[in-house]
Amino acid sequence: MTVGAQIVAEARLWVGTPYLHQASVRGAGTDCLGLLRGVWRAVLGDEPEPVPVYTDDWAEPSNEEVLFAAAERWLREKSCAQPAVGDVILFRMREGSIAKHLGLQSETGPHPRFIHAYTGHGVIESSLSAPWERRIAARFAFPEGTK
Repeated sequence: MTVGAQIVAEARLWVGTPYLHQASVRGAGTDCLGLLRGVWRAVLGDEPEPVPVYTDDWAEPSNEEVLFAAAERWLREKSCAQPAVGDVILFRMREGSIAKHLGLQSETGPHPRFIHAYTGHGVIESSLSAPWERRIAARFAFPEGTK
């Protein structure tokens, strides 16, 4: 099984997990970063660095791209024009704002989908519809290799 397929299989196990800011426990609670962290632990092993405390606004007042910088440190940036199953998608929720939402590409092709932890909904699998696609700031791949 490819790393991308492993990522999606693990992420689908998280569907239904309630949304809980700063958490990362399948079935108990997670936010979008927590989902990514939990999938990383299941597929790759130990997390690469401790996650500092973060607020809901993700450094919007200071305009710092904290999440983007962390993604660049630990993931492989790739072209947004070449989506693949298992990709980490980084979103800007508003034009001109910092990137502060993450999802995992679960399907490509004519009906693309992604899995994410969304406030008020928990972990869900959503259509990667035009409104979501317009919000994509970057696309990354997990590093190769498994635990």
